[in-house]
Amino acid sequence: MQIPQHILILIEKYLADSATEEEKSIVNKWYQSYQDESVEIVSSEINSKEQTELRIKERLLATISETENRKGINKWWMRSAAAVVLIGLAVFFFITTGNKKQSTIVAEVPVKQTEEIVPGGNKAMLTLADGSTIILDSASNGLLSQQGGIKVQKLDNGLLAYTINGKLITENDQAFYNTITTPRGGQYQVTLSDGTQVWLNAASSIHFPVVFAGTERKVEITGEAYFEVAKNAAMPFKVIAGSSEVEVLGTHFNINSYTDESSVKTTLLEGLVKVSVTGNNQSPKFLKAGQQTVLNKEGRISILNNADLEEAVAWKNGRFQFNSADLKSILRQISRWYDVDVEYRGNVDIHFTGQLPRNDNVTKVFDKLALTGEVHFKTEGKKIIVSR
Repeated sequence: MQIPQHILILIEKYLADSATEEEKSIVNKWYQSYQDESVEIVSSEINSKEQTELRIKERLLATISETENRKGINKWWMRSAAAVVLIGLAVFFFITTGNKKQSTIVAEVPVKQTEEIVPGGNKAMLTLADGSTIILDSASNGLLSQQGGIKVQKLDNGLLAYTINGKLITENDQAFYNTITTPRGGQYQVTLSDGTQVWLNAASSIHFPVVFAGTERKVEITGEAYFEVAKNAAMPFKVIAGSSEVEVLGTHFNINSYTDESSVKTTLLEGLVKVSVTGNNQSPKFLKAGQQTVLNKEGRISILNNADLEEAVAWKNGRFQFNSADLKSILRQISRWYDVDVEYRGNVDIHFTGQLPRNDNVTKVFDKLALTGEVHFKTEGKKIIVSR
């Protein structure tokens, strides 16, 4: 059975709760016209929306399976338009097991949930030079602090900005350092005094002077951050992330330096940067746009050409994005953003490719992953139990 294109469009709207009553009626009539006699007829009066959605999904699965058997196409059918609709509104996934065999999707396995876990948001704590702290997400807009002629302001859009207030600070003046820290389930954006914009991912921090003086601009980060550096040829911008040092004049790049990851990754979107390892005789690496350096735990740097730029900055753009990523690395991202702990039961050597929105509640995220039929999720409070 070939699904007409206009029906695919209506199914997508139906599952997104954006279909009109007339469009819902068309979808139900289409579904009924292809029902097996043993299957109960769908109607809004008899069945819940969830039941209807599940049956529509099952029909799509059966249709794709029939097509696969008839034409002999391989498991890459998941990239078809029907599969995109099935797995949820322009979100698709396929999986490979540890031996790289493709797996067939089966019906959805809903996550058992006692309390809804919501996605993260703009949350951060500012630590001032004197050690005092300000919770930024609850602070009112306007002036937060004034330090040696430097104003710290929270803008109307929730961002943080540092500006010089009628005073030029030189390298001979006292340096004031601040730290912005995001918790698990938080992210934040700050504009530094030189105009450089920084986005902090969850469970990350940046330590920086409130004004840059001297011959360089230097900051330190933990976790993950995206930079759009203001150009200043006379003052190179340096980012310290663990043992990695990235030096730029003006460029856009992302650094992932979480301690629970196997490497520090610097991905360049625009410009030119130099990446080196502190205390290491290894020659520095120069990155061009589209490249990525990978610094492993042993201190060795390698360059990846044609890096997946969208995947590297997906978090900044409101998405999770994976390219043949193992399940544990995916769940590390999810645990930081949703502030949950993960417990594994048994072997879960599974790889995924696809993308998910970061603004969904965690139930929807796990429901889409569970569509593979290869993995099961159970929620107990703020703990996620994962099994095959």
